[in-house]
Amino acid sequence: MFSGDERIILSVTVFVYFILLFILALYMNRRTKTYEDYNVAGRSVGFFPIMLTFIGTGVGGSTLLGYMENGYRLGMGEQWINITMLFSIIMFASFFLKRVRKLGEVHNMVTLGDYTALRYGEKARIPTVISVLFSYCAMTGMQFVAIGTILNIIIGLDMTLGIVLGWLILTLKTYLGGLKAVIWQDVFHGTIQTLGIVVLFVVVVVTAGGWELIAENARSMNEESMISIFNIETSEIFVYLLTLGVYQFIRQDLWQRVWAAKSVKVARNGYWISMIIAIGLAALVVAIGVFSRYGLNLEGVDPALIYYGVVGELFPFSLVVVMIVVLLATVISSADSFFIAGSSSIANDLIRPNVKQSDNKKMLAYSKISVLIVSVIALVFSLAIPGLVNLMVTGTAMSVSGLLAPVLFGLFWKRVTKLAGLASMWGGLVAAVIWQVLGHPFGLHPIFIGLPLSIAILLVVTFLTKDKQQVIVKKNEGE
Repeated sequence: MFSGDERIILSVTVFVYFILLFILALYMNRRTKTYEDYNVAGRSVGFFPIMLTFIGTGVGGSTLLGYMENGYRLGMGEQWINITMLFSIIMFASFFLKRVRKLGEVHNMVTLGDYTALRYGEKARIPTVISVLFSYCAMTGMQFVAIGTILNIIIGLDMTLGIVLGWLILTLKTYLGGLKAVIWQDVFHGTIQTLGIVVLFVVVVVTAGGWELIAENARSMNEESMISIFNIETSEIFVYLLTLGVYQFIRQDLWQRVWAAKSVKVARNGYWISMIIAIGLAALVVAIGVFSRYGLNLEGVDPALIYYGVVGELFPFSLVVVMIVVLLATVISSADSFFIAGSSSIANDLIRPNVKQSDNKKMLAYSKISVLIVSVIALVFSLAIPGLVNLMVTGTAMSVSGLLAPVLFGLFWKRVTKLAGLASMWGGLVAAVIWQVLGHPFGLHPIFIGLPLSIAILLVVTFLTKDKQQVIVKKNEGE
């Protein structure tokens, strides 16, 4: 795809880019003095950086590469990923954000495990951590795959070796910086990825000759359905809704950013604006994939490499370099956020409750060690599960099956008991994992097994144990 000289230029660009990120991470490492600095950025982040870090986390490598691939391969029906996500975002902003913020302030929370432990007892931390790690290790692994793909394309590095190198680079950078470095890097990443995606979309549409010509090309190929948002199975819409969509309610990195903002107003306004932008960008990415097929007539391209095919077709090499940087920014802005979210669960929910002295210095060290643990699990995921979007959907399905019911019912229904919450977590999680291992019997996605079972267990056990356990829940909530 690139000549020898072009590969040298791209390699130098990537190298310099990572060096700059390492320098910033080292600088922030010197300013990160406490456990809360590392995991929730000292709870003092202002509007502009919180908005851009929401964007940077929301639009990752799976979005730019995976969504564009799906748009090219499957058509405009893939916009339902964004439609279901938008529904969940509106729900979270309207009904969850303020409540989550208040809980974090009152109880000084760092992780989702802090909430489930408050609501269902300390034993709830273990299934919470397992559920959280499934999603964040999968989503971190996606970014390793994305980095491996980039290195494979620009310098011809073996894919497996590229994934391992991506693992090493992202692990070291996150280990050094913590959430403070992540958020301030996202100020840069969120800006350039937003501008880059918008520019790419405009250039694709203009070059293709506009929507009418794109639609005409699709009709001439007897593939008009590919440009319709209804070109998707209903079951697939529900998979997206019940995994990527409602996962927003239990996203630990989202809860941590709500807690990291310096006020509830900053968190709310930053979230609303950033998510509108993020959903818009994701919709543009799917459309770019579709338009490249029927507007630019890019045939015979490996769908997994469509991003590179598009930028190579449209731009001179100097701008291709810029678009590679945009891609790197998109990947890195999500990867380090997922790292911190997963590692904080290990440090806060597994290590902290089991050490006699949990001072800031020790917990900061444990947090960094936890980053290394998450990185190894994520590396295994990235090598074991093919496909960026498949990897993300699989991980979130496990988390939603284990956590959605106990978290949602726990937030809004005070009758839910400790035993019901615990049984719901374990039942939904174990069922989803077994169904995944068995290879989706009867063609049913694990989310259709784990989540209904989790809800059923929670309701049945609550009604059987409500009198005894309700007193304890009310006491925990300070009533």
